[in-house]
Amino acid sequence: MTDRLRDPVLWTSALQIVKTALACVLAWALAVHVFGIGQPFLAPWAALLTVHATVFGTVRRGAQQVAATVVGVLVASAAGHVFGVSAIALGLAVLAGLLAGSVRGLRAEATTAAATAIVVLTTGYSDDGAVLADRLLDTGIGVGVGMLVNLVVWPPLRDRGAAHQIDVIDDRIGALLCDVAAELRSAGEPDVDGWIASTTELDHEIDEAWRVLGQARESGRLNLRRATHARMRATEDFGEVLRRLEQAVAETRSMARTIGLARVPIDAWDRDFREPWLALLERAGAAVRDADAAGLTAVRSDLDELVESIDVTALGHEQWPIGGALLVNLRNILEALDVVADAQPVQVPRPATLRR
Repeated sequence: MTDRLRDPVLWTSALQIVKTALACVLAWALAVHVFGIGQPFLAPWAALLTVHATVFGTVRRGAQQVAATVVGVLVASAAGHVFGVSAIALGLAVLAGLLAGSVRGLRAEATTAAATAIVVLTTGYSDDGAVLADRLLDTGIGVGVGMLVNLVVWPPLRDRGAAHQIDVIDDRIGALLCDVAAELRSAGEPDVDGWIASTTELDHEIDEAWRVLGQARESGRLNLRRATHARMRATEDFGEVLRRLEQAVAETRSMARTIGLARVPIDAWDRDFREPWLALLERAGAAVRDADAAGLTAVRSDLDELVESIDVTALGHEQWPIGGALLVNLRNILEALDVVADAQPVQVPRPATLRR
């Protein structure tokens, strides 16, 4: 629970929820008490759909929302004038609204035009020009309030969320390497399928980190906070860190599959290879988990010494391909994660640091 409460993603999302609720209330109050619109249901609805995770996303969603709503109102008006409030009019209005939502610029609002057409048509206002104008004004108020609230009230920067998302992945890679070493030392059957499943989970976490990083970079666009430029500059290296993590996970999966497909059981491996390799794997996992860059450098040096000292003839034709593959996997993991360890902890500067 403590870790969860320290998660910047949680607090950023919570703030967005509060801001969305605030935007809905303000849009409704403005439509009722300032513009005197009767039944201003589209104002809070438009505000709800407009407030986005980033300021740039809010502006984009707002423009799409206005365009989709205008299309919906016009479609409902045309269908109502020609067919009246009937099943045919409703079907044609929904069809036209959905077709409009399939246009490239409106795909994010795929159903908004159709939903607006349904509301306008079924409430019987499709032939009332004044009410149709109110619906458009209603929507404009909601979009405008949503954009303003997200722009002015602590405009979101998603960089800390991206940093946190990336920061935990290498710890889990290190823990997985330690688990592999521990299981191979034990007398039981190694859980190769479990290791591969863990690498798949890590792949999903990396994909999510890429998504959050993209959102973080978008959050710097049109953001009026003074620290935006410096904090966005701090995220420039995050992409390289993620690419290194992807490589490390792929090599770990390859290592697990090599062990799983080996015809020689682990306890039959040559002792002069098995024990030093397991020790290096365990040390590597601990260094990755603890973000110990010096420890990773030491493991890499000792790995080179192990390669030089191995007697290929003692391993034999059955064990040498396995040993060679495992040595290459471990070397590539170390190569991928040395930069990651140097970057730990992955973070962006705090406000006090930026002021200094």
